[in-house]
Amino acid sequence: MGPATAGYYEDATSLSKLLASRCAISAILSASLEAETAISAFGGRLSARNASVSTFSDSAAPFHSQAIAERALHARIDRALAPSLPLLRSFSLVASLQRDVSLSPSGDDLLDYVALVDRLRAAIDAIAAGCDEAVRRLQEAVEFLSRTKATDRRRIRRLTETLAALKLIYEKEIEEMRFEGALDEALLSLQDQYEELLLRIKHPISEIDGEDFPRLGSDPEVEILRRISETLAANDCLDICVDIFIKTRYRRAAKALMRLNPEYLKTYTPDEIDAMEWESLESAIALWIDHLEMAVSSVLAAERHLCFTTLGCIMGGALWPECFAKIADKIMAVFFRFGEGVARAAAEPQSLFKLLDMLVALDRLRPRLDAVFDSDASAGVRARHRELQKLLVHAAAKVFYEFALQIEGDYGCAPPPADGSVPKLIRYSINYLKCLAAPGYAALMARVLQTKHAWEAGELSTSDAHVLLREALSNVLGAVQRHVEAKRSMYNIKSIVTSHIMAMNSYWYVYMRTRGSELAKLVGEETMKARYKTAAEEAAWAYQEEAWGPLVRFLEMGKVELFMEGVDENLRRHRKEYSVPDEDLREQIKEAVGKKVVAAYAGFLHANAKTAALLPPESVEELVSQLFEGGGEGRLRKREEKSSWPGRIHGRGRAVDL
Repeated sequence: MGPATAGYYEDATSLSKLLASRCAISAILSASLEAETAISAFGGRLSARNASVSTFSDSAAPFHSQAIAERALHARIDRALAPSLPLLRSFSLVASLQRDVSLSPSGDDLLDYVALVDRLRAAIDAIAAGCDEAVRRLQEAVEFLSRTKATDRRRIRRLTETLAALKLIYEKEIEEMRFEGALDEALLSLQDQYEELLLRIKHPISEIDGEDFPRLGSDPEVEILRRISETLAANDCLDICVDIFIKTRYRRAAKALMRLNPEYLKTYTPDEIDAMEWESLESAIALWIDHLEMAVSSVLAAERHLCFTTLGCIMGGALWPECFAKIADKIMAVFFRFGEGVARAAAEPQSLFKLLDMLVALDRLRPRLDAVFDSDASAGVRARHRELQKLLVHAAAKVFYEFALQIEGDYGCAPPPADGSVPKLIRYSINYLKCLAAPGYAALMARVLQTKHAWEAGELSTSDAHVLLREALSNVLGAVQRHVEAKRSMYNIKSIVTSHIMAMNSYWYVYMRTRGSELAKLVGEETMKARYKTAAEEAAWAYQEEAWGPLVRFLEMGKVELFMEGVDENLRRHRKEYSVPDEDLREQIKEAVGKKVVAAYAGFLHANAKTAALLPPESVEELVSQLFEGGGEGRLRKREEKSSWPGRIHGRGRAVDL
């Protein structure tokens, strides 16, 4: 059967139904005409009787009342029949509109099609109202006939039965018009068009829009969506409309964000976060910050605006916030759970700066998030945002407080440097604290400590954030100093000189690396100088006493041979075993050693002027200047191949007999 044939049979069916309805109404009208005929006959009889008894005027008064009743009955019947003609015209209009909406809509005339569906619904509503009014009027007429006994009981019963049948017929007919047939098919077609249009509107995710609420779709597209939403809602399809809107727009928003390739969001439990390589986690957190801002400020802000413009007129504006919340909740939950996983992961020192970065990002996003999720329906998003901020504050404070404990707890984890250089943990700790004291993090860390202190106190904190930060930094620096002393004590008795060199290097490193920095300003320049420069000087003095003091005492005892051997051994060990990386410190040590040793040696030579074949003080001074320069063995004492003690000592450029 072709489309034309199908259309023909559909039209024929509709006309058949209309004809059936019209026949039922005609039956009522026929019954009414019978009543009118009966009344007319009754009136004729009254007229004849009046003519025969015209002489009896007093007896004619009752018949005058009957004439008045006759005119009232005519008026009642006319009133009962008055709604019938407009009702028949409405039936004709519905039939015409049903034919029109049976044609599939296209994008160009979709608005016209929506208007056509609205007209069809209005025409069906007009029929329903017209039928109600017509039946009510006929009911009044039948009741009038029954009350006035203007016709016999048989006719009254027939009219009553016909009226009841007509009421059942029109109720069924209107039910079919509303929920079956052409209107139902048109609504299904509109639902398909609605979903297709919603899917067609995509996010331009290339950059964050600068508008307060970025817009999706063109004005004509949004207008069509709005009109379809209102039409579906008016035809008892609101639940379907909402379901289509939420599902399609969630798919579009999620797909837009998936274009950013957020694979990291699949890893979100604390155990999974702990198992990630640090570089991967660091990169994931940086992406999370960018993607969260884009999700809120661009994608979901645009979805919010589309919800408002499309569904804002339905239910007095109470519907669209609920729809937007259902679209956004799932997306925001994915971002929140990753942030919560990071906050609940192990308190590793390197995570502190990323925790603070996340906290800054949430603070920066707060005004925008409150604007996008401003309804009661989105209160859960705002609450979860605040909870994540609290988790990050707790996590950041915990990491920082535990950092000092980790420094102290690392005493026995690794042996001290064999060459007396600065331990890696000391270097890491100082650079860590310098980064934390920088302007970008210091104020935020101070606020974290102040907030944490207020929570623990259970009241508004009156503590100065700057003071809390200074105390916390001082505690970590104290742990650094205790770590140095613990490492210092780990050297065996044969490596006492190395232990002093390590302490000297470490304290000097702390002092020089922090001098003039924001860290020193926060803790106090004088405090740093008194604590670490003084400690470095004390370690240097201990080194000199341990390494060179015995040699000076050899000279005091006149044992010049042991002095020479000791100088030679010290030169060898300083070149091979000891390290002083800082050039300034190295030069200061050379100068101090030179003064101590050369002065003692010069004094010995002066006191023993008659002793021959000894090196001049200048040669010893020149050799001491080569301390810590690496490579080779001691050059002060190098015996000839077959010589025996006493032999020849080779100086630079000359040989002197002992």
